[in-house]
Amino acid sequence: MFCAIVAGSVPAFTVLDAPEGVGFLDTRPVFKGHVLVVPRTHVGQLSDLPPDLLPGYFGLVQRVAAAVPTALGSQGTFVAVNNVVSQSVPHLHTHVVPRTKGDGLRGFFWPRHKYVNDEEAASYADRIAVTLA
Repeated sequence: MFCAIVAGSVPAFTVLDAPEGVGFLDTRPVFKGHVLVVPRTHVGQLSDLPPDLLPGYFGLVQRVAAAVPTALGSQGTFVAVNNVVSQSVPHLHTHVVPRTKGDGLRGFFWPRHKYVNDEEAASYADRIAVTLA
């Protein structure tokens, strides 16, 4: 699925498209504006990512983590990578979740907050993409 998003054959609410990877909204966000960053090269998990790709990939993650609070007015972000366990798609992806004190996120129980419609999702993607530009 993520390879198809990277290739452009499956639509996504993209916030960042760079040689090192792609950032797009999670379709089942913990909070609205939850971004997934994936490397352009298919790898199953973090330990499979070639060492020479680490700086570029995590540079993208860092950029998204900096942009999300500015774009959405959150106080910070939660950044996480699952490897195999709790990894719903077998393609390395890093979650960048907007956080605000008192938002209700506790430990690793992640309630999901759906977008009302595609237009709302697109507005979140656009706000983050503009901040990243």
